[in-house]
Amino acid sequence: MKHLISISDLTREEIEEILDLADELKAERYKGIVTEHLRNKSLAMIFELPSTRTRVSFEVAMSDLGGHALYLGWNDLQLGRGEPIKDTARVLSRYVHAVMIRARDHSTIEEFAKYSTVPVINGLSNLEHPCQILADLMTIREYKGTLSKIKLVWVGDGNNVCNSMILASSLIGMKMVYSTPPGYEPDRRILELAEKLNGDIEYVRDPDEAVKGADVIYTDVWISMGQEEEREKRLKVFSEYQVNMNLLNLANEDAIVLHCLPAHRGEEITDEVIESSNSVIYEQSENRLHAQKALLLKLIGGE
Repeated sequence: MKHLISISDLTREEIEEILDLADELKAERYKGIVTEHLRNKSLAMIFELPSTRTRVSFEVAMSDLGGHALYLGWNDLQLGRGEPIKDTARVLSRYVHAVMIRARDHSTIEEFAKYSTVPVINGLSNLEHPCQILADLMTIREYKGTLSKIKLVWVGDGNNVCNSMILASSLIGMKMVYSTPPGYEPDRRILELAEKLNGDIEYVRDPDEAVKGADVIYTDVWISMGQEEEREKRLKVFSEYQVNMNLLNLANEDAIVLHCLPAHRGEEITDEVIESSNSVIYEQSENRLHAQKALLLKLIGGE
């Protein structure tokens, strides 16, 4: 039994195994092949924060594999009335085969995993988003044929997705440059861990300089959930970090653009870039389904 709380919980070999399996599962789905690898298996999905892609992709993943997913809103559970996390973890462990949690604080997921006797998956926290990164790596490999000798440039806020991509890049040997305004860099603990992993991680403040030679450009919203009060300040601070056609044209001609969605068109990314031939955003979003199916099989399917 193993949890996925951080992308660094996986080794390079395990990441590659998940991606290989995800490719197989994607091909099977396109061929209409029906499987029941997770028949009689249940996944509890606890949401403290709302979601489109995380909820739908995990629900469909379990259904495609013959299993069952239960949507559990935070306030639908006794957690919303103050039940200790460790009590909920111990009880749900006796009902289901795995738990996916989307929470505000990373510590919530860590505490749940501490007391759970079944695998716990981080569906998003304020520190990391490992499931998103598995889909991202799958997408990069699909379009570039490899994950090595790739230069990925993150433009914008050094948020949870950026944190996980830094660790993933360090694990698989991909060069990553992050370009953020001063004061909005990735978490210091993440950068320290990446250094221990011998990651090729570089900070370039000027986004125009950062994207030169980029194979992949990745951005995310400037105002995440819970930061609405900072909206006007952030719009001003990040104004130079928009992924637009001028910026895209400074990267390699065949560079692909990633965004984990939802996107605020006209803020961190323009409509023109999203709709361009360089954008693989919707393929990236689809790959959440396939990567998470592979993850679930690895955790509870005996693959």
